[in-house]
Amino acid sequence: MASVLGTSTSTATTAILASTPFSSRSSKSAIFSYYPSSGQCQGRKFYGGIRLPVKGRSQFRVAISNVATEISSAQEKAQKLAEDSQRPVYPFPAIVGQDEMKLCLLLNVIDPKIGGVMIMGDRGTGKSTTVRSLVDLLPEIKVISGDPFNSDPDDQEVMSAEVRDKLRNGDQLPVSLTKINMVDLPLGATEDRVCGTIDIEKALTEGVKAFEPGLLAKANRGILYVDEVNLLDDHLVDVLLDSAASGWNTVEREGISISHPARFILIGSGNPEEGELRPQLLDRFGMHAQVGTVRDAELRVKIVEERARFDRNPKEFRESYKAEQEKLQDQITSARSGLSSVTIDRDLCVKISKVCAELNVDGLRGDIVTNRAARALAALKGRDKVTPEDIATVIPNCLRHRLRKDPLESIDSGLLVVEKFYEVFG
Repeated sequence: MASVLGTSTSTATTAILASTPFSSRSSKSAIFSYYPSSGQCQGRKFYGGIRLPVKGRSQFRVAISNVATEISSAQEKAQKLAEDSQRPVYPFPAIVGQDEMKLCLLLNVIDPKIGGVMIMGDRGTGKSTTVRSLVDLLPEIKVISGDPFNSDPDDQEVMSAEVRDKLRNGDQLPVSLTKINMVDLPLGATEDRVCGTIDIEKALTEGVKAFEPGLLAKANRGILYVDEVNLLDDHLVDVLLDSAASGWNTVEREGISISHPARFILIGSGNPEEGELRPQLLDRFGMHAQVGTVRDAELRVKIVEERARFDRNPKEFRESYKAEQEKLQDQITSARSGLSSVTIDRDLCVKISKVCAELNVDGLRGDIVTNRAARALAALKGRDKVTPEDIATVIPNCLRHRLRKDPLESIDSGLLVVEKFYEVFG
């Protein structure tokens, strides 16, 4: 430590470079570079700004730089082999029934700004299977190669501070296409694993500060899925609320602050019999899908037969739905590209807000989400204008979970929304 914080600039530089084996770093590792400066730190902010003050010594400015290595053809082959050997996922078009849940998921893929889906229903109704089957339908997005936060090269709102700084300096950053991530958040995850953590001991002893990004960094511009979300620990719920509200995740450890973008589609599923969800978190979900057990005997037999076929030969079963899968993928891609051109009449917007006001919906999230979901549905159907039918389809899912609960009310909140819709829209 004395050699790093000594008075000689060349000695300090040599010690720091010696302690940083670049060849052993992966393409997504975070390396910190030190620049000697006297007096107070005036350095630029990287990931929220990181400072390492040393009493009685000259201070150092700390910056994070991600070293992106070129991926060789052998690595590409290994990556493709790993993808091929992954556990087979049940195809989305093969799911029988549950149209409300499937529609909510598709609308969120088309317009991520809707804000996610909360899926509540009986056990064994295919909630987790449906969400995980969405992986095959996720489109590709442009990212900065080697960036652990999936920074968007065209949007500074979802770009890490380091990438923004490099762009300001005129650096050329490699851009690649990758599929949208789906990250599973297990119930037993620790806060450090979710948010990311810093090795303070290594920083103080070796002069090297390494930040390990967590699940929120991986989920940026992707999907964060929480199964049994109503059983999630309160401290993790607080972390999700903070990130969902601001779109950024801030890690505070021993006076050091690191921030990175964390904009994700939050998808949760759960069984209402196992407990209610906190209203603050429930309000963060853009849409709410209610899932029930299929009562039709013919449909139940079909579901059992399809599942048996999948268990016997997953590869052959997936191949039989390949054409439908590709057709749905093309439909989603077309809807995403045409979403910006979809319009909604002001008269319809006023009626949507009137429904929200008469139902005593708190805040304006219900109005915003209903408008976005209606536009996404119109884009999915290949139209450039929203109709009242589009609004009627999505408004129960957008407002059902935002109504104040009356313990004496026996009618389902979704039916209340539908009744009010037809009353206002005539």
